[in-house]
Amino acid sequence: MAKHHFHLHADWPGGRNSEGYMDAGNLKTKISIPPEMDGPGIGTNPDEMLLGAAATCYIITLAAMIERAELPLQKMSLESEGIVDVTNGVFTYKKIIHKPTVSLKSSATTEQIDKLRKLVEKAEISCMISRAIKGNVEIELQAAIR
Repeated sequence: MAKHHFHLHADWPGGRNSEGYMDAGNLKTKISIPPEMDGPGIGTNPDEMLLGAAATCYIITLAAMIERAELPLQKMSLESEGIVDVTNGVFTYKKIIHKPTVSLKSSATTEQIDKLRKLVEKAEISCMISRAIKGNVEIELQAAIR
């Protein structure tokens, strides 16, 4: 069994509205609370990073599945939205909505298009990040398949 280790170092100089810095290998960025939550909005924040992790995991998983199925991919893109609820001062990441747009080449058969529809759904439940947050954050798909 292979185990992969990922490391992150963060510096945080002060209180809630400070500006910090994180280094996680290829991800090096300033961090702070977003302006939507009355923070300074410098760099990125945990809400964007969770959304980014879920979105990139999903699209990479889907791409690998499409490749393994030998589907004639023309183009693929993804828009994702994260929804955070604030009730009584408690912040809860409620939902992530993935909106993939996937186009197969005009030579694609009906069977290939049907296979793609299945893979769009399967990629979400197969993604490591989706499995990690399952039961805590709802994931919704709004796919456009062409």
